[in-house]
Amino acid sequence: MMQAGGPTRVVVVDDQPLIRAGFSMVLAAQNDIEVVGEAENGAAALDLLRKAGADVVIMDIRMPVMDGIQATEQLMLLDDPPRVLMLTTFDNDEDAFAALRAGASGFLLKNTPAADVVGAIRTVAAGDSVVAPRITRLLLDRVAHQLGPSTAQSERLNVLTTRERDVLALVARGLSNTEIAAELHVAQATVKSHLGNIMAKLHLRDRSQAVVFAYESGLVRPSS
Repeated sequence: MMQAGGPTRVVVVDDQPLIRAGFSMVLAAQNDIEVVGEAENGAAALDLLRKAGADVVIMDIRMPVMDGIQATEQLMLLDDPPRVLMLTTFDNDEDAFAALRAGASGFLLKNTPAADVVGAIRTVAAGDSVVAPRITRLLLDRVAHQLGPSTAQSERLNVLTTRERDVLALVARGLSNTEIAAELHVAQATVKSHLGNIMAKLHLRDRSQAVVFAYESGLVRPSS
């Protein structure tokens, strides 16, 4: 959980020391960000984060011992899990999809400019996702056909009202709150209220996770 009034606490996880050092150096120069630890693989990161909490974790996808996807899945089981920004070259759609399913709030390329890294951390710390819903949907459309809808996820849809399902389906199509309001002929405040209810009922953390859930539950289907 974010410390009230304090800096955003960040842990950097990558098996390459130079990558870790580079990110840490960039982040240490920011007044509102504090690097509270580094780890060389997912298992070491879990040990570190169980002892000292963090708000955001920058996590490499491919690491020895435990990769970033496995580590993210384990982090999401914590009572107060941090937000995860996955480090990737974005050359593998299946890896990116798996990261979203595991609970990642976004992606960073390893050559991302320093200012964008800082901006991404501030974005996810504030509760938003770095991957835009439209990009998430395009990504899922490319790979989700490999997976059938989950019965367990489909049953979770029962907690939503008909209008909440409508809103979730439009989120999964990549529409913004403004576009959803226009589509449903309601106020933006009403859309925000529905989204808040959806996130709370389904225990989702951001719009990217909402899009993933919409696919896994069968509420929306990949484009043919």
